[in-house]
Amino acid sequence: MHEERTVTCKIVHVAAAVIYRPDGAVLLGQRAPGTFYPGYWEFPGGKVEACETPREALVRELDEELGIQVLTAHPWLRIEHEYEHAHVCLHFFKVTAWRGELRDHVHTALEWQTPDAFTVGPMLPANGPILKSLGLPDFYAITQAAGRGVEQQLARLAVALERGLRLLQIREPDLDAKTRSDFAQAAVALCHRFGARVLVNDDEALARSCGADGLHLPARRLMSLAQRPDFPWVAASCHNRDELVKAETLGLDFAVLGPVQTTASHPGQAALGWEACADLLPRGLPVYALGGLGRADLATAWSKGAHGVAAIRSAWAD
Repeated sequence: MHEERTVTCKIVHVAAAVIYRPDGAVLLGQRAPGTFYPGYWEFPGGKVEACETPREALVRELDEELGIQVLTAHPWLRIEHEYEHAHVCLHFFKVTAWRGELRDHVHTALEWQTPDAFTVGPMLPANGPILKSLGLPDFYAITQAAGRGVEQQLARLAVALERGLRLLQIREPDLDAKTRSDFAQAAVALCHRFGARVLVNDDEALARSCGADGLHLPARRLMSLAQRPDFPWVAASCHNRDELVKAETLGLDFAVLGPVQTTASHPGQAALGWEACADLLPRGLPVYALGGLGRADLATAWSKGAHGVAAIRSAWAD
């Protein structure tokens, strides 16, 4: 991830930290009286000073505000928001390792909160858009029932769910309509038993009939749309900057970017490589890296600004 040191006069750049506790809870601070939006809750952080990168500002601010030293921080999302007093650009980082004892110096209160189940509020407006994204897991599995066989795929899905899989895409263009529908019904029922979300690829009618949680758009469909489809969760496959911008403009919940590496399923398609991915990320929506990747690639994906990894073959390996 290449960070720019130039800070424009028109936009105030801010480094914001999603600080994780080992149990998955994240830290929020309540803004003190005498500040803008007193009483509102926010993610810790502060203004990026001249000649400072967002990461450098993050490290400095967390030391000054909370008395902790950052050990591991991954670039995540970048959100712009116009307040009455300033136009801000928030550079969010996921802080997964730190040392020191929390000693707050600027907030009225601190609270550890579980993503998807916040009990404090209201949230600072610029921080609000990321709340839904916090509930996304770091791994997105894509089905392969046509190649593996429906029964084997369902069996492997059950194992993956037992091991913690919580996000699935049903993508089965080579199954006949009846088999595909039956498979989707069974897969959705199985996933929902474990609290996992399911998106169906490019078939709104099937997504609704099988009770899926959302729709996954191929790039060609994404680029043809003028508005977001009416589903709780909508994602898209992207291969370049224009498609990522389109997904963000439509207000989609996340995107998949690839292929990062050459894959057996698309042998003739040129790979982007990690550096090209880093140049495209992060954006204002979470992005999963796809293409010859597995869970072992998560640390690399995070370091480049990706939310996580999406996979077909490796998702079902023993």
